Amino acid sequence: MTSQNDAPAHPRRGWADKRQAIIRGARTVFGRDGYAGIDAIATEAGVSTRTIYNHFQDKEQLFSCAIQESAVQVRDALVEQMSRHLDTVTDLEADLLALAHAWVASMAQFPDHFALVRLMTAEANRFPAEALDAWQELGPRAARAALAHHLGLLAGRGLLEIGDPDRAARHFHLLVFAEVTERSHHGAVPLDEAVITEIITAGVRTFLRGHIPPPGAGRQQ
Repeated sequence: MTSQNDAPAHPRRGWADKRQAIIRGARTVFGRDGYAGIDAIATEAGVSTRTIYNHFQDKEQLFSCAIQESAVQVRDALVEQMSRHLDTVTDLEADLLALAHAWVASMAQFPDHFALVRLMTAEANRFPAEALDAWQELGPRAARAALAHHLGLLAGRGLLEIGDPDRAARHFHLLVFAEVTERSHHGAVPLDEAVITEIITAGVRTFLRGHIPPPGAGRQQ
């Protein structure tokens, strides 16, 4: 005889699968249609509106969950790129250029997320301040903190001269990423690869001019 504790956990997995389908559908619909209604999300996710309300209190909570989960995905991808290019540096300029290109490529890698970012940028007054702050905390701020950590490690090795790693991370972001996101409207308008390379190269070289140690300073390999 099978006890209650031995019963398979399929219902719970089904609940989680439906929740993820709803969140994926919400990202697609919000990014494509703006702050659309629940019916369109239900159709995209292949569930009923009743099922959506079984998982989420209202559209605002669903949007908040959708942007936060995608922010974490993008953040994790960016952090992985930081580790790939900055954990072992062989050519500092080349490694920073590679990292910057990877950051820009994230807009094409996660189009639904950046569509949501465009929506929030255009209609920030429609969303609760708590949701906007949670997105920033889980995504952009966390990614910048990770970059600050890596830049601090490079400074500790004598490869960079940095007094405030967080401010240096802000400078790097502004120099190599902000212009691309502004001109492409967060990935909505494709930029020519040569233009992207020109912006990134100028930004990285400007950053290095401000943070390369003076001649004669000790450097660790």
